[in-house]
Amino acid sequence: MTNFQNTDPSQFRGVWVFCEQRGGELNPTDFELLSEGRKLADDLGAELCGLLLGDQVEGLARQLGGYGADRVYVCQHPLLKEYTTDGYTKVVCDQVMEKKPEVVLIGATNLGRDLGPRCAARLHTGLTADCTHLDVDTAKYLEFLKSTSTLDVDGMKWDMADKGLKMTRPAFGGHLMATIICPRFRPQMSTVRPGVMKCAPYDSARADACQVELCPVQLGDQDLKTKVLEVVKQAKEAVDLIGAEVVVSVGYGISREVKTGLELAGQLAQALGGVVGASRAAVDAGWIGADHQVGQTGKTVRPRLYIALGISGAIQHRAGMQDSECIVAVNQNPDAPIFEVADYGIAGDLFQVLPLMVEAARAQT
Repeated sequence: MTNFQNTDPSQFRGVWVFCEQRGGELNPTDFELLSEGRKLADDLGAELCGLLLGDQVEGLARQLGGYGADRVYVCQHPLLKEYTTDGYTKVVCDQVMEKKPEVVLIGATNLGRDLGPRCAARLHTGLTADCTHLDVDTAKYLEFLKSTSTLDVDGMKWDMADKGLKMTRPAFGGHLMATIICPRFRPQMSTVRPGVMKCAPYDSARADACQVELCPVQLGDQDLKTKVLEVVKQAKEAVDLIGAEVVVSVGYGISREVKTGLELAGQLAQALGGVVGASRAAVDAGWIGADHQVGQTGKTVRPRLYIALGISGAIQHRAGMQDSECIVAVNQNPDAPIFEVADYGIAGDLFQVLPLMVEAARAQT
């Protein structure tokens, strides 16, 4: 659609969520984005729509309505059965150019990180990657700033009528938080980290009320520069930090005896039925893999129990775990910032405290 004009915001309306599916199964990130998109749509007084691509996936659409979607656009075609950058980009952009949504959200999954930038470039608009917070209501955004920054919010001038999307993400390696806006072009696009947004409870009434619309797809072999010949699934042991009920994380405090610290953390996690996480410092030091990292530049977790061992509690780490139901911190520095968010704190040598915790946890099983 070569005559697509995207510089007049008044021509764009509604919030869209690209809903990822693989092999006929929806990605849990879809539900998180729809839950967040529902809030944005309500603040804008607009419709929340899901965009679902694939082959024979119409049956998945109403499930998306249960998490907030008013309408789901379904694009079905045999060439969409397996993800290809060219195929998905063309279909997504065709729909955006035709229907003109104001906001488009995409999960920052492996697929979303590939699809989002390509669509933004083709639509000639901006995209903010790896967002951890979204707002359209300026008053709500200012409340967010007051609780998460040191800015003199009340002493600054703000346009309270501004309804542009304010996309907040970590910057400079997670040492700063930046809010990006896209005032000149539409749609406003962002990819959002999995596990960051809270998923709303499933609402069967909303699912029943959701309107499902099948969209015609114009896609042929000539539109694809690559062809998927075979999908090979590699089985590997993955660390499910986001879904874990208990996370035992280690930080730079284990530097004195790294091997022992990791072994004890693993024993405690096993005794409690949880997994081992880590701060960025522990990952950067090479003591543990990046898939264990918790924080702004890692994964955001909300377990029932979070145990921080030798973690100072920099704001970048706290942003990834502070919503845990119960936080227990062990640090030899009684003034460590981690104690500000901890429900229970132990100021002491973790190599003396941790064996006692392991023993106590095993006694309860």
